[in-house]
Amino acid sequence: MLNTYINKKEQIIILFIIGAVLCRLLPHLPNFTPITAIALFGGAYLSNRYLAYLLPLGIMVISDLFLGFYAISFFVYAAFIMVCFIGTKSKKPGVYSILAGSLTFFIISNFGVWLLGYPKTISGLMECYTLAIPFFRNALMGDLFYGLLLIYGFKCVETKYLKIA
Repeated sequence: MLNTYINKKEQIIILFIIGAVLCRLLPHLPNFTPITAIALFGGAYLSNRYLAYLLPLGIMVISDLFLGFYAISFFVYAAFIMVCFIGTKSKKPGVYSILAGSLTFFIISNFGVWLLGYPKTISGLMECYTLAIPFFRNALMGDLFYGLLLIYGFKCVETKYLKIA
């Protein structure tokens, strides 16, 4: 039944995404997660755009059901939509698109933190982003690790086993 709606290439992409999601269950540094990389990877490689956007959002909703929703959830979800959009516009996804996705997520999610928890001043905004930098370090490392693993791992499988160039 799955074969009827999703081609072989997309099935492999989804398996890569499932593998990345399972990595989230392993012990990891705070914010060293695969979700931003999944949004970028899905946007770049899934031809079904609905699926590309729904996968990271669905993963977040399911995990938030267990971990809890929070005040900035709207901003986090919006950030993942934008990261997926970056993926859809990437002609050749790699380090630069991963960095763009990471920075986009940082800017949008912390803008939400500023709106909901800091004085609405330039100094409040600067304080919010400055205090978020340590969290960004781990997020960036995770995005680069998982993003490169997904992108280049899939390219390897694609060229060697799927014979798709």
